[in-house]
Parts: sequence; structure tokens; C-alpha cells
Amino acid sequence: MRVTVNGEQREIAATRIDALLSELAYEGSHFAIALNFDVLPKSRWAETPLQPGDEIEIITPRQGG
Repeated sequence: MRVTVNGEQREIAATRIDALLSELAYEGSHFAIALNFDVLPKSRWAETPLQPGDEIEIITPRQGG
């Protein structure tokens, strides 16, 4: 299915947020997920389905000054 991840359209096989993270090789736990502009708690990643056209933002912390 086609979704937008961090502003880039992608064709993915995943049908849930947790599967998408695995498919995109995201590791660790220091990031947040927004699905269609709503931030999802980590406890809902495994149960949240993806639909064609969804917009997903994967937000990672960055150091800077």
C-alpha cells in the first residue's frame, strides 16, 4: 500500500505501525510516531492499523545547540 513517511511517499507491505517500524529498520525506543497528525502512544503501535494514504511522521530526538 502507498503511504507517506516523513514527507516521502512509499510503497509498504506493513499493515500496522509496529510492522512499519520493522520494515523500515527503526530500532530502539527513542522516537515518537504521529499518524495523520495525531501522536500515538507506544502502547498502541502494535494495534494501530495503517490505511492507504496515511501520513506517518517518525520523530527522532536530535542533539544540538
